[in-house]
This record gives sequence, C-alpha cells and structure tokens, in this order.
Amino acid sequence: MTKLILIDGNAILHRAYHALPPLTSKDGVQINAVYGFISMLLGIVTTLKPTHIAVCFDTPKPTFRHAQYIGYQAHRPRLESDLSSQFEIIYKVLDAMDIPIYKQEGYEADDVLGTIAKQTEKVDEVVIVTGDRDILQLVDGRVKVYMPVRGLSEGKVYGENDVVERLGVKPNQIVDYKALVGDSSDNYPGVPGVGPKTAISLIEKYQTLEKIYENLALISPKVSKKLAEGIESAGMSKKLATIVCDVPVTFHLEKAQKWDIDNKKTLNLFEKFGFKTLTQRVIKVGKKVDEEKQMSLV
Repeated sequence: MTKLILIDGNAILHRAYHALPPLTSKDGVQINAVYGFISMLLGIVTTLKPTHIAVCFDTPKPTFRHAQYIGYQAHRPRLESDLSSQFEIIYKVLDAMDIPIYKQEGYEADDVLGTIAKQTEKVDEVVIVTGDRDILQLVDGRVKVYMPVRGLSEGKVYGENDVVERLGVKPNQIVDYKALVGDSSDNYPGVPGVGPKTAISLIEKYQTLEKIYENLALISPKVSKKLAEGIESAGMSKKLATIVCDVPVTFHLEKAQKWDIDNKKTLNLFEKFGFKTLTQRVIKVGKKVDEEKQMSLV
C-alpha cells in the first residue's frame, strides 16, 4: 500500500516557531522552528507510517489571489526575521533527508498541495499535514488531513465525516461556506451580515452558493436582501477560498519514496546545530523504519 504524506511547510514551521521558546545553534542562529518541524516530522513518520514524503512551501512573491483582491491577507504582519531565517535551514535539512520540496511562484502552498494530491490518483492514500483549515476542502475518500491538536506532539486525522462534524458542511462545500461568511485570517468579506449558522442552514438546503442564489425568492426577505447586496463579494470570496489544483508543477512519486531521515548527512547537520536529543530520536525512528521495511519484504 502506498501512503503519501504531504507537509504544508509554511504552516508547520510557523506553528513550531510559536509553540517553542527561543533556541539557538552553536553559532548563535535561531533554530526553534527547525527543531519543532523536525520533531513533528519524526512523530508523523512514527504515527502515520508513510511510504512517500514531500513538503510544499509558499514563495515570498504575491499570488494570483493578491491580484484578484487587493485586501487579501493585507492585515497579516510581516514575517519575523528570526522565523524567515529558518526557512533556508529547513530546506537544507529536507535536502539532507532526501525529502523533495515543491513550490511555485504565484501560488500558495495550499494550491501546490492540492495539485499534487490530484496528480497522485494512483496512490492508495494521501495525508496532508497542516494547521490550516482551508486544506480540509481537499478531503475525500482517498485524501485525508492530519492537523495538530495541541502543540506539535498530538494530532488528528480528518476524513469526510470528521470535516462535517467540525465545520457543519461537507469538504466540497467549504468554499461555499467561506463565500458566505468570509475569512478573517485571509481578510476577505463573504456576504456582510451572514453568519455561520445562516450559512450552514442555506448550504444544507441548497448545497452550493450558485443554487442559493438561484433560489433567492424562496429565502426569507431579510437574508435574501443581504445575499442580493453581497453577490459580488460572495463570488469573489469563493474564488479566493478555492484551492487551485492545476498549478504548473510536476510531482515525481519515485523521488518522494527515497527519504532517509537518519543518514550521515542529516546526522552531521544535527551535530552542527547541537541537536543532541533529536539525534537520538532520529536514529531510533530511522532504525524502526528500516525494521518495518524489512518486515514488509518478508
């Protein structure tokens, strides 16, 4: 059975940075996010037992969403220098572990993750690791999402039923939901005056945003007035919320199978950073992975 783990690099590195106290290498370089990222990676390997691994990142340049809506993510603070400096370090660690990295200018990591998930239809199971709820729209019978629950050590795998239980709508209706209620973290409005309860009840009855607008005459005057006034905002918000699955990247499944977390190159990097505890962990996890691979061949 093939099991591909796709990691949202930006989301996990951000989470690690804010979850752990400052930590510096022997050279005085900030590495707390790198430490947390690797720690979570080892937990994922142990818990989810992947056959293939890849990591996707954002790029610094604006995306097509910024071109569509000038206010998109406008209120987000600039990336702290102590965090931005750790991206190049994690790239080196992933390179040492032979874990491929994918990113594409003009798109977010979410779009790259969605594209790869679509390109790997022959893979038995795809699990996307992220703290970003937007990714839940990709969940189906084959694609699942693993989200940290507390800190970095605990997580939950979301299938289709889990998404409905958490959000009140099906995965493929998340974009319709966000078209109505908007998204404060990404700074797009939805339909002013329409809240989560109203949005969920409308989607339960009419299924999609388009069907809701086709049936405005059947909706209460108070709500239909808000919907009519917010039609342009709703349409734009749905476009912004929708993860693009045709990003111009080509995923190489065979490269994602060659990961090796405890090779000499990795251990040398860990020694340079002063990762004593992580070195012990990565050797232990690497040994267990090798044993499980041998067992699978028997």
